[in-house]
Parts: sequence; C-alpha cells; structure tokens
Amino acid sequence: MSLRIPILAVLGPGATSAAEERVAGELGRAAAAAGWAVLTGGGGGAMAAACRGAVEAGGLTIGILPGASLQEG
Repeated sequence: MSLRIPILAVLGPGATSAAEERVAGELGRAAAAAGWAVLTGGGGGAMAAACRGAVEAGGLTIGILPGASLQEG
C-alpha cells in the first residue's frame, strides 16, 4: 500500500510585511487542513509563516535547509 500526500511548496522572501506573513500563515493552515504537506525552503518570512500555519493546523511540514550541515540550518 502506498501513501501519497499532495505537497504545497511555498517559497518566498525572508523579509515580509505583517500582512504577507498573515497570508502565508493562512495558506499553510488551509493546506494542512485539506491534508496537504507544506514544503518550504526552511527560511524565514513567508516560508516560516506558512510552516507555522501548517503546524498550528496539525499538518506535516518539510523544510529544505540551506547549507551542507544541520548546524548551518
């Protein structure tokens, strides 16, 4: 049996306005509530807000961290 989960990739700037972060968070929450995983580049701003929203909704998140080691992420 294979399990397939749709994935929403969210990539965006690290420097965002409060309104942009609110929208990204709502997007992450909505995706998680619909059963989607949220994939981000592991950075701040829009990506972090989308990830937080997904976590708040109990969703699965995947962060691709920059750098070659965990310490760099």
